[in-house]
Amino acid sequence: MTTDAQILAALRAAGDGAVSGAELSQKLGLTRAAIWARVNELRRLGYEIEASPHLGYRLHSTPDVLHADDLLTRLPHPRIVGRDIQVFQSTTSTNDVVEKLARDGVREGVVVFAESQTQGRGRLGRKWLSPPGKGLWFSVLLRPGVRPPEATRLTVATATALRRAIQTETGLHPAIKWPNDILVNHRKVAGILTELSAEPDRVKHVILGVGVDVNLNASEFPPDLRRQATSLKIETGEPIARPALAAAILRELDADYARIRAGEFSAVADEWEAHCTTVGQTVAIRIGQRLVRGRAESLGDEGALLLRTEHGHIERIIGGDVTVEQ
Repeated sequence: MTTDAQILAALRAAGDGAVSGAELSQKLGLTRAAIWARVNELRRLGYEIEASPHLGYRLHSTPDVLHADDLLTRLPHPRIVGRDIQVFQSTTSTNDVVEKLARDGVREGVVVFAESQTQGRGRLGRKWLSPPGKGLWFSVLLRPGVRPPEATRLTVATATALRRAIQTETGLHPAIKWPNDILVNHRKVAGILTELSAEPDRVKHVILGVGVDVNLNASEFPPDLRRQATSLKIETGEPIARPALAAAILRELDADYARIRAGEFSAVADEWEAHCTTVGQTVAIRIGQRLVRGRAESLGDEGALLLRTEHGHIERIIGGDVTVEQ
């Protein structure tokens, strides 16, 4: 953990109290002058830190910027998701960055955020709007050691984690639309892009790409998306603190990944079904050039949607564009 992260962790642990310069100096093995210099650097980044000669340092407020050291101090130990965090001001796509890290052999759990993406993408190569400082655009590297059909479980877990974190941080009640969307008031507020590298019998790594529209205004969406998309700010009527939401999502995702690793996917699937708007509906699903119609029954053991077709057969669907039919 960096010096800045240790200072922020100590200030957060103090809550409304203060931490003396002497205590920080002893804990970090630095001179009080060095501590003062790092505190001033944190202030330059937007952290409001009060310094009192008698009481020490107190953290009053944090900026709405993504700072790796700050995010690390908000996460529990031990953990897999978020064991390492990188933040870019701009990149093409966070999935592209994580793909390179995966090829370089980086351990699972690394998370890459970008304040903006120039080539952000969703499913089927669709462009994902990623304006600077307005949302959470990030990717997570996992190495679950599962068979390729089971990788769908990670998309399911990401959806449940996103839903819980958004509800906790905003008070909203999001719903899940199969296969990868989070909705608020029937409009999309977040999406998931799962990409993987696999051999016939084993997944080498999975990249979970997540985009959350946090503080966009309605005018910032293209006209053709304004009826389909929304942001947390639009739905709550007030700005949302992105660092707190980012940390909440990573905590929840780490918890659900632990459930999957412990063989408890059925509990994750039950939660997913309880909040999914697709299950129980008559739907049409386009898979490439093929169109399948039927009733969405439930999730299968490997995370696929079980569709009872017009002919009464159960078909496993792992991806496609879904339309609810009236």
